[in-house]
Amino acid sequence: MIQNTTPLRSTRGVMTDIDDLDAAMFAQPRSSGQQVRVATAVVYCEANFGAVDGKTANGLVRHSELYDVLSVIDSEKVGLDAGAVLGDEPKGIPICRNLADALARAGAVPDYFIFGVAPASGMLSTSERGLVLEAMALGMNVVNGLHEFLNDDPEFVAMAAASHVRILDVRKPRAKKDLRLFSDRIVEVTCPRIAVLGTDCAIGKRTTATVLTQALNDYGVKAVLVGTGQTGLIQGARYGVALDAVPSQFCSGELEATIVEAFEAENPDVIVIEGQGALSHPAFSTTSLIIRGSRPDGVVLQHAPKRTHRCDFAQMAMPTPADEIKLIQTFSDTKVIGLTINHEKMSDAEVSVAITQYENELGIPATDALTRPAERLVDMVVAAFPVLEEKLTAGAL
Repeated sequence: MIQNTTPLRSTRGVMTDIDDLDAAMFAQPRSSGQQVRVATAVVYCEANFGAVDGKTANGLVRHSELYDVLSVIDSEKVGLDAGAVLGDEPKGIPICRNLADALARAGAVPDYFIFGVAPASGMLSTSERGLVLEAMALGMNVVNGLHEFLNDDPEFVAMAAASHVRILDVRKPRAKKDLRLFSDRIVEVTCPRIAVLGTDCAIGKRTTATVLTQALNDYGVKAVLVGTGQTGLIQGARYGVALDAVPSQFCSGELEATIVEAFEAENPDVIVIEGQGALSHPAFSTTSLIIRGSRPDGVVLQHAPKRTHRCDFAQMAMPTPADEIKLIQTFSDTKVIGLTINHEKMSDAEVSVAITQYENELGIPATDALTRPAERLVDMVVAAFPVLEEKLTAGAL
């Protein structure tokens, strides 16, 4: 197999007028399969860029199909390159002190103000509320990934009308009368379904799922990503639903229906499903509903070897990959086909050692989606689903 180390595709430099943006961008959940043009954006991530609660901003800097990210706002990291802060190659995306600094660097009012922080509360602080209103008054549309829906707030609705801008509440589910229950139509999806799960929240599941989907496509295996959280939808996942905002009774059905829609519209060779939280984590239930709704044929497990405790729970020790695998395979009729590593606080040499140790201990392939060749992810999937090898060979010729 030819080695491929191509980074995530960049959409920087593509500009568009807001009036030309595809209306499908504002429909939730996104499952139409339509592509939308890229708009300019400033991402707010005060005091959190590069950290756990900055995962939305972190993800947008690494990959975005909808937005040309002009800058990130975080006064604690002013002057740094956003890509370098994440440990990646420089992206040419500066980190600015405040909105005024970001606008000065942009030279014009960007199309969007994206709230890139994902706090546990899911709510705006008083100062953040004022900042979003200021951005709207300046003529910026707002992308909001919080649990607080700004379209339900009279003050934000009035500002949107007065400033002729729009608010996209990414997490807002469809009306309850339109929510779908599980139907077992998932059996009609005949291609492999691979869920990227993890041992904790904010551990890199979405990033690995994105890299895996791109790698498969690069090697001739048609793969479609189904997003399950706000960041994936903001990045531009064509199919998905923010499950943590959907009433639990409908989560499995909403995800199942979205996967069926992706299968029928795209006729893919593989469907990759983004995970949320962790099956073993008592603070989250979304993983269990993702497993139920997608009934995955295989699971890729993401783990951070140097993380000693769960995010936001200093007293709660991290599980071992072996324990999480046992739990997943007991909970569902599926198989963990590989382990992917989050290399936070690890040197490259430590990543190599961890890969070897986990492969020996678990008997499955292991890799790091960001620092090791994409070929390893493709090999992981093809080894588990040999039927894909013919597709791979055809695509590589």
